[in-house]
Amino acid sequence: MTEMKKDNDWKDRLNIVYSTNPDFQFEKDEEVEPETLEPARQQLRISLDKRNRNGKSVTLVTGFVGTADDLHTLAKKLKTKCGVGGSDKEGEILIQGDFRQKVLDILLAEGYRARII
Repeated sequence: MTEMKKDNDWKDRLNIVYSTNPDFQFEKDEEVEPETLEPARQQLRISLDKRNRNGKSVTLVTGFVGTADDLHTLAKKLKTKCGVGGSDKEGEILIQGDFRQKVLDILLAEGYRARII
């Protein structure tokens, strides 16, 4: 019974206009997460960002290619080793404060290719 409900979920078709075509099949747009590259193939860039943060600086790690779970795992490791807070979303990791050199050392020790820009 639950299989039938998943196939007929009206919320996925909320903005679809009625079709008179009897062969019409609704197509869902599913985003495919990129496969996580091994650390040696990652090209990570580390920078200091102060824009739109009320004068506070954050260390920004960009260029990560992979799943959101792997990004979250890497961000958690960096936040724990730096002893600060931060966040991760859309392929970027934010570490509160200026920890560029420490983050670079951690990433290089993990086998990532990283550089400070």
